[in-house]
Amino acid sequence: MSVRLEAKDLVKTYRDGERHIQVLRGADLTLDPGELVAVIGPSGSGKSTLLHILGGLDRADGGEVVIGGERLADHRGADLARFRNRTIGFVFQFHQLLSDFTALENVMLPGRIAGREPPAVAERARELLAEVGLADRLDHFPNQLSGGERQRVALCRALALEPPLLLADEPTGNLDPASGERVLGLLLELQERHGTTGVLVTHNPEVAERCARILVLEEGVLQPQSPAG
Repeated sequence: MSVRLEAKDLVKTYRDGERHIQVLRGADLTLDPGELVAVIGPSGSGKSTLLHILGGLDRADGGEVVIGGERLADHRGADLARFRNRTIGFVFQFHQLLSDFTALENVMLPGRIAGREPPAVAERARELLAEVGLADRLDHFPNQLSGGERQRVALCRALALEPPLLLADEPTGNLDPASGERVLGLLLELQERHGTTGVLVTHNPEVAERCARILVLEEGVLQPQSPAG
């Protein structure tokens, strides 16, 4: 399942005391259905801000985001939450799992919020966890899992409702190299298998090179990476 993503002329400014800091200065982004694009850039360049705007977690001061032909700005409040729930899967640098929920319950959460039947939600969650090698960790709580295992659970949660758009913010940034490689490999494999459109923010050039395209966010605009990298 995939969707076309378009972001046009995105502008975002933050206020820091008396200063106004413009993070995005007319950023444009277009992804074809099923395409996975990496966004790189200097620290503080606004990569996470861009991702949050694309996912409806933050609002741009100007410009628009269109996902599958629907303008994100047309969705507000509870309607926006429902749109995110069914359309967008998020993976963050820190797993953001609920500590009082087991791995299975964490992955079931999007389906429960969407009001789907618990048996079907549980079956889907078990299938995903088995896909990432965690079939024997269903009843483990986050503090009983390794960092790599927790991030795999977070990846399953992001894909629980088969969202057409996946947004990943430094998904391997908090992991050791071996765990990071496994999580990245699984993310790429699942993204391709499910045909999900994806934006992956990273500071790691080796991770970025695994994506179909690399865009650089610098001085508030997105540009294709030069051949010299």
